Parts: sequence; structure tokens; C-alpha cells
Amino acid sequence: MDERFFARDVVAVAADLLGTRLLVNGVGGLVVETEAYRQDDEASHSFRGKTAGNAAMFGEPGRAYVYRSYGLHWCFNIVCERGSAVLIRALEPTHGLETMMARRTIGDARKLCAGPGNLCKALAITKEMNGLSVLADPFSLAPPSAVPALASGVRIGISKAAERPWRFGMKGSRYLSRPI
Repeated sequence: MDERFFARDVVAVAADLLGTRLLVNGVGGLVVETEAYRQDDEASHSFRGKTAGNAAMFGEPGRAYVYRSYGLHWCFNIVCERGSAVLIRALEPTHGLETMMARRTIGDARKLCAGPGNLCKALAITKEMNGLSVLADPFSLAPPSAVPALASGVRIGISKAAERPWRFGMKGSRYLSRPI
């Protein structure tokens, strides 16, 4: 994977990221759920233009955009075309299970990385990673070995433009934050 993979329409990238192996400092798993956000999308942080808080969304494709949701949880996105990003909603944990379980203080692998806040806590993603390339340490990305079957549906956890079918999940995955 390289910057060209991310320098495309965010909806296509969100679907194409399913099955990708995402590791942070050797801990992580397979991407099983994503959501797309475009600059012309009322639900996007970039909708009203560039600010200090969302500046990473206007940077180079393949960069991390990390923000705090409702002052509680970190959320991890990957920047695509200018002002757009893919929110990584869930992983199937495959690497560093014990580390993730200790960070989350739970023993159920299905819940470790289900939901953006849980995922960030399990992978120790914080604001310090905002703006870093996801194509270099501490991140590691590997494309899927096969194209997974996907499902799509409306986005969740937002109040504006929620009806857009820009939430993608691996069909049949037990690791989604919510069924699609």
C-alpha cells in the first residue's frame, strides 16, 4: 500500500480497506468495519473548512487523523483526498491479544476492537499520532490476501447525514461494532 491507495474517493477507500491488516507497534488485526466522511458531508469534521483541530484531514493522503469524541474516546481515521477520511470502526484482533486485553481490561476478543474508542484504547492510539503517516512506524498496513465480501449501511453515532450508506463491514464478521 502507498499514498496512491489513499489519494482516491473516500467511499471507495473505506470499502477497499476491509480485510487490511492494521498494526500499531505490532498490535492490531484485520479491518472489519469502516465509515467514510467527505468534505461536502455535513457529518464530516472538515465540512466547515480547515481548523487547528481538523488540519490533518487537509494533509497528505495516508496520514492519521486522530480526534477525541465527546471528550471521552480517541477515534482513528486515515486521510484520503483533501478534506476526507475513513474512520476505522472495528478490527478483528489477530496480533498482541494479551496486550490489547490488558489495555482494555477485558477478556472477550470480540469486544476488544469493536467501536472506534475501543479500537484506539486497545491499540494505544492517541492524539500524538495525529498527522503521522500510516505507511510508516508505528503503523503497519498490509493489503488483504483476498477481497472480502462486504456489507454496507448507514453510518452510526452521528446526527447529520446519517442516512448515507457509507458504513462498510466484512459480511459475517463477529467483530463489528454493530451489525450492518
